[in-house]
This record gives sequence, structure tokens and C-alpha cells, in this order.
Amino acid sequence: MSNSPISGENSPAVAPPPAKPNLLDRVGAWFKGDSSSEPVPSGAGLRAWKRDLEACAKEQGGPVASRARALGLINQYQAMDAPTRLEALRAFAVQLKPDAQPLEKAYADYMESLTSPQEWVMETRLREAMASPRARVIRQIGSAEEGVRFLVDVRAEVLDHLKAMPELKVLDAELAEQLSAWFEVGFLELRRLSWDAPASILEKLMAYEAVHEIHSWADLKNRLDHDRRIYAYFHPRLHDEPLVFVEVALTVDIAGNVQALLDVSAPVFDTKRARAAMFYSISSTQVGLRGISFGNFLIKRVVEDLKRDFPKLAHFSTLSPVPGFAAWLKTAKLPGELQSALAVVNASPDWARDAEATHRLRGALTALVAHYLVEIKEGRGAEPHRPRDPVARFHLGNGARLERINWLADTSVKGLKQSYGLMVNYYYDLDEIEANVEAFDRDGLVAASGRVRRLSELGKRVLDGKPVPVLAEG
Repeated sequence: MSNSPISGENSPAVAPPPAKPNLLDRVGAWFKGDSSSEPVPSGAGLRAWKRDLEACAKEQGGPVASRARALGLINQYQAMDAPTRLEALRAFAVQLKPDAQPLEKAYADYMESLTSPQEWVMETRLREAMASPRARVIRQIGSAEEGVRFLVDVRAEVLDHLKAMPELKVLDAELAEQLSAWFEVGFLELRRLSWDAPASILEKLMAYEAVHEIHSWADLKNRLDHDRRIYAYFHPRLHDEPLVFVEVALTVDIAGNVQALLDVSAPVFDTKRARAAMFYSISSTQVGLRGISFGNFLIKRVVEDLKRDFPKLAHFSTLSPVPGFAAWLKTAKLPGELQSALAVVNASPDWARDAEATHRLRGALTALVAHYLVEIKEGRGAEPHRPRDPVARFHLGNGARLERINWLADTSVKGLKQSYGLMVNYYYDLDEIEANVEAFDRDGLVAASGRVRRLSELGKRVLDGKPVPVLAEG
């Protein structure tokens, strides 16, 4: 499952936005005025933007005037073409920085005051000197009714341009810091969505689903049936826009095939027999909130809700994709025989129906995916190495245990392409979560069942060119 999508936060992954008016179209609808007017000349618009940025940062005319001017900044941004907007963002980043001279003096005074009675006074002055004018403008824009929505979309644009314009990194950091405060989980509302939810929300679920595409209204209705649940977090300033949502299926035991879970023709399951809750999809919806994690809190809140409604539930597990596995295989040094076998199946879209091909590949690929999840890491500076796979990072970082590898658990085109149909159960043992989180954060330790660890060792044998046994089913 992804993640930011559970199978996705793919860490959860951020879903591509649905077809909708672009940022400028929406901004034009937020504020009164003639939205059909011609854009102002780029040079004049950029000069006005820079002037008003400075005035907002200095709060010229007082807080009320500055807030009105901040609303004007949004209107100005609306009137700009794409190249001018990029220059406007650059001005936002580089023009509104702390004044170096007072900052240098405040820092020198603070260092000189250490261990003296004036230390705390000097620290306060240093903090004041470090305060960014950008942050003041961001807060002023955010105070508008639709300002938060605007800033979320602006950050999405900033993220899109970071590689080409590194100076935007400081603006991204300021936006992320402020949005993290505004979207702290305590301010979010958890809702269980049903078929009776407003059509506008249901349409967004279909558009934002990032893990297992919702193909029709019948498909969506199936995911909202009596034996299913969809929960979402909402923010009061984004109205009926889900920030992240999780899809859950109630089952007798831990499921190992997503097509069975999503089968619209399957009879509705008797929830009185439910002993397991399967989290099979988590999708984050807002690119502009990337890096602000809701999925971990969402899972814990949903577990509480499910335990209240179904006290007999004993197992909380995901059925998650492995989105980076096939890409990693392309870079791994595989034995020639396995490379040849993979080349054959890669050229055959129907290989999963070929009993001989699946029998030949099952042992090696199941072992290799376990090795990939347990041993293949992605360095992050001085921090302990984390798993390379984004979904693994998400669930293991939330305290789950890597429980089971499922062969041909997702035979959709996407599932075969990204992981040769393999899926994973991450198991949330409520008695182990905190210890797993601590070990993962401190040492990068991957909590895994004994079976998965043995498979990982077999994966090492595969990479060394040694034979592996044909695995039994289950």
C-alpha cells in the first residue's frame, strides 16, 4: 500500500491532483473583482508585487492595512503569467530576508552574555533579529479566509521549481514551517466517509486515490460498503478538501491479495466475523503539504475508532505495495539466468498467468523483495539509514512490523510493473509499536518477522548467484 499513501503517506505518496481549475483560476474566484481582466504587463506587476511585499513585511499603516495589502498580493499573483510568477516567488525568497547587520550584532551580544544574568535578554533579542520578514507576510496572507489554500498551492509551485531555482529553498522552508503549525494534527478533524457524503467529496476520493485506482462509482460504493471503511482528515480552512485518507477492509484473517479485497462482485462480509482490519490504501492529496505527516496519526486514530466499533478485532495490518522494488532490481547485480528470465517476463504483459514463468520466478523474487525491504537502505546524512522503499519507511517509522511477503498479490498493470505483483503485510502490534518506533528512529532497525528475515537471507544468496529452494505456498 502506499501511503502518504498505506500503501502509500507511497509514503504516504502524494496523489496527483484531480483535473480542476489551476491556482490562478481559483484565486480569482476567491476575491471579488473582474477576474476576466487582461493581465497587467509583467514588469509593472512585478514592481508592484515587490513594493507591496516590502510594505507588508514592514507592516506599513498598521496590521489592518498590512492584511488588506496581503490580499492584494494574491490578486497581483493572479494577474501574472507563469514566468512572472516565478520571478515573484524569487523576490519573495531573496528580498524578504533578515537584516544581516542587526542579526550579527544580536548574535555577538548573545555570545558575550553567555552564563551572565543578561543571557536570556540577549537570547530574546537574537530571536527577534532572526525573525524573517517572509514569515510575517506568510502569516498575513494566511489570515485571509482562503489564504491558507493559496499558500498550500504556492508551496506546490515552489517545490516544482526548487531544482532550477535553489534560492527558493528558504521560502519553501518558511512555508513548510508555517503550514506545519497550521496543520498540526490537533487542528484536524477525522471523519468517516460514507456513500451519503457530499458528491464533491466522493469525487475527490476518486480523483486523489494514489494506490489502487477507483474505476467507477460502483467501485467506490464497494469501498464504502458495510464491511469497508474510508476515513479522512480535514482542516477547517480547507473546507471539504480531504488532506489524507485511508481505506480499510474488515476480514476474518490477514489478507494477501488486493484483487480479492477490491472485488466488486464479492458478497458483503459479515462484520460479526471480523477479526482483522486491513489497511490497503493511504493517499495524501496536497502536494503543497509534502513532508507534513498525517498518515501516522491517521492510522492510530482509525485503530481506536475500529476497536470501539468492533471489540473482537485482533489484527491490524496493511496490504501494501512495494513501489521501488522493480526500479531497484534494474540497478542490482543479478545472476545472468535471472536477468534473462526477467527480460522474458518484462516483454510479456500476461506473464503472471503463465504457470511455468511464475513457478520459476517465485522463489527468487520473493527472497529478493524481502532482502530489498530489510537490507537496502537510503542514507540520510548523519541519521541512521532508512529503508530505500518509501512505503517501508512510512510503516516501519510508525512502529509496524514487516510481517509477510505475498506473491502475485496485485496483478494489476501497475502492481506487476512496480513490484512484479508482490505486496507486503506490515503488522501493527499495539504492544510493540512504541518500542519499534524507538529502535527504528535510533538505529534504523527494521522490525521483521522471522520468516521475512529468513527470506532476506535467501535474497542475499540470489544476489551471490546461489540457488534458492522453490517456496511453498502461503
